[in-house]
Amino acid sequence: MPEVAIVAALERELWPMVRKWHVSGRESSGRQFRFFESDAIVAVFGGTGPEAARRATEAIIDLYRPSTVLSVGFAGALDRNLRVGDVLEARYVVDARDGSKTDTGWGAGVLVSFSSVAGKEQKAKLATAYQAQAVDMEAAAVAKGADARGLRFAAIKVISDEAAFPMPPLERFMARDGGFRAASFALYAALRPWLWRTVFRLARNSSIASRRLCEYLNENSERIASVSQNAGE
Repeated sequence: MPEVAIVAALERELWPMVRKWHVSGRESSGRQFRFFESDAIVAVFGGTGPEAARRATEAIIDLYRPSTVLSVGFAGALDRNLRVGDVLEARYVVDARDGSKTDTGWGAGVLVSFSSVAGKEQKAKLATAYQAQAVDMEAAAVAKGADARGLRFAAIKVISDEAAFPMPPLERFMARDGGFRAASFALYAALRPWLWRTVFRLARNSSIASRRLCEYLNENSERIASVSQNAGE
């Protein structure tokens, strides 16, 4: 069974790495999931938001019994010095919903999980409130799922949007199950020429972030595996 389980939101975040992995469709708690398997690693893409991340975490733990769970994917920069493609191994993950904090035991800096897409104004508030370097939507939920089973947890995030980036209204196109209604968003953006430049930049940044994250994971695979091997220490 895989030693390391990766929970991410969307396939495009890790597609350069997982595209040739074996895909297995399996059911957990009445829901269907697609798992990407490669030797000692398995990945699942549960969708955006804390509830989707919770469901995916429970499913991958129940079905694969890993020793370590990683929350991996895109994050927004709160630190103005961070740039698209920078990778953060968070030492602390904070849940903005209740203020709870998880110490991963490795890495550096603070990642805060917020329940909605953070624009630049919200990012500034989160940076001040939590002294955090980056924000995502899922890591805290993954951390709690791993902790409930007594498993090792770590968060590895790549910056896909910088602190001052003007985020388009993505949240209205997020489905209740955590999916993203890409066709609806494309139509929405196509009818609003003033958004074209921002949407183009977001797509370009996402591509850069995905490529860099996959490179980082491949380059550091042995060190990441050692986290799992040392989980009981």
